[in-house]
Amino acid sequence: MTTILLVEDNEMNRDMLSRRLIRNGFRVIMAEDGRQGVDMAARERPDLILMDLSLPVLDGWEATRKLKASAATSSIPVIALTAHAMSGDEAEAIRAGCDAFDTKPIDMPRLLGKIRAALDKLRQNG
Repeated sequence: MTTILLVEDNEMNRDMLSRRLIRNGFRVIMAEDGRQGVDMAARERPDLILMDLSLPVLDGWEATRKLKASAATSSIPVIALTAHAMSGDEAEAIRAGCDAFDTKPIDMPRLLGKIRAALDKLRQNG
């Protein structure tokens, strides 16, 4: 079963998105801030990470940089999620190491397409 690490500080968003991912056949593990997300990714080695960008302790930008700088987690695809999409945020997320970018509120079919594309790319390069 494909494991997704959801790094999201908002409890309602975590609950809603995790339930929808589980219904779509994914195993979901969760972290509430960027530091927890980095630590959990290193420990659990998920297949993919959904990373909120506005996080306490360590924001999503810096958490992604740390993940991509570590040999243990650099190959895990990261999809950035943000409710505050500003001009240039997608380009900045890609520069930080994110493999894709999506906005909130979540459009589930669109997000599932991005998840599948990232996992397919990983398998092809694997």
